[in-house]
Amino acid sequence: ESLWTSFADGKVRLRIDNSCPQTPITVHQMFKESLEKYGSLNALASKKNGKWEKITFSEYYCLSRKAAKSFLKLGLEPFHSVAILGFNSPEWFISAVGAVFAGGIVTGIYTTNSPEACHYIAHDSKTNIMVVENRKQLDKIMQIWNRLPHLKAVVLYKDSIPERLPNLYTMEEFLELGDDISDTTLDDIINSQKPNQCCVLIYTSGTTGKPKGAMLSHDNVTWTSAHCSRAGDMQPAEVQQESIVSYLPLSHIAAQIYDLWTGIKWGEQVYFAEPDALKGSLINTLKEVQPTSHMGVPRVWEKIMEKLKDASAQSGFMKKKILSWAMSLSLERNLNCSSSSDLKQFWTRLADYLVLAKIRNALGFSSCQKHFSGAAPLNTETLYFFLGLNITLYEAYGMSETTGPHCLSGPYIYRQH
Repeated sequence: ESLWTSFADGKVRLRIDNSCPQTPITVHQMFKESLEKYGSLNALASKKNGKWEKITFSEYYCLSRKAAKSFLKLGLEPFHSVAILGFNSPEWFISAVGAVFAGGIVTGIYTTNSPEACHYIAHDSKTNIMVVENRKQLDKIMQIWNRLPHLKAVVLYKDSIPERLPNLYTMEEFLELGDDISDTTLDDIINSQKPNQCCVLIYTSGTTGKPKGAMLSHDNVTWTSAHCSRAGDMQPAEVQQESIVSYLPLSHIAAQIYDLWTGIKWGEQVYFAEPDALKGSLINTLKEVQPTSHMGVPRVWEKIMEKLKDASAQSGFMKKKILSWAMSLSLERNLNCSSSSDLKQFWTRLADYLVLAKIRNALGFSSCQKHFSGAAPLNTETLYFFLGLNITLYEAYGMSETTGPHCLSGPYIYRQH
């Protein structure tokens, strides 16, 4: 075993430092550990007909096993991909986990990709099964299916099938396909998996050429889920069940590690935003859910800042002055992080209570204890603006090859830049 491999079925030599001697584990082992502790807790929540529908970790695990059996029934080969093309949803998570359980590799595709861009990733990753959200995404795959020699079936998880075709299934039909695959068969595949084998492919943006597939092992995923999240002070559910809103593209490692894999590790409750979240509906979801932790790319934080500045510009003179006063006190305290006079502390607390807390509540952050930013640099103006609202943005730096975060700030390890 070498330190690296470019073969999907290859194994790498894991290096274990004496200061962190935990035994490497697979994704299934991580899920089983969480299942024993959090089985009865709600795991995933999605809105249907205006109401939140929730499933527990026990149901999540069982559905993932059903998906794994159905993938096997459809002919998923070891270390071949299940490619998922759609907005964040329980079906996305269940398909991803099921693909890994079945010995395959999960590959996300951006919903904005053209048919040709989808073809490149599906062909490069040797995709056996495509899981797509709706007819719009299905149309892309229908245009390229005859040029994908490894593709055996497509699963549609949101819309109805427009025309009955061979090897095209709804999610409901798909989940029943593997009923004749025994638990023993699936367990044998699961038990054969090793922490040093690939289970996730993350395709880079392709800035300097075609997208490159970054191979991540079970150990990459399980170790990062455990340790980077704790550095950010994400709590295990036995201490406090974290609630988060999933809305950033899961084909990007930042969202996938934060929403999907860390959610399993620590028993978080994941709420799925509406597909138009980045066009304006995210705030409504945040206000309804009141998450305990939230992650955004810099552009998301900038758009929130711009909206607040526009609202402030349209308010009266006194409101502007009061907001400016409150934000200046909060910014000074957060920048200095030093003891100040009792009177100054009193005015800062009063400003937070009377002004800033109301703004945080209007944003859906009244219960939010951790705010993260990653995937691109955060400018100083945005950082200072949120410090003025008494919201500290913890930045994470990394890349796909490091399973997302490599250096990050948190409540106990904070640096502004």
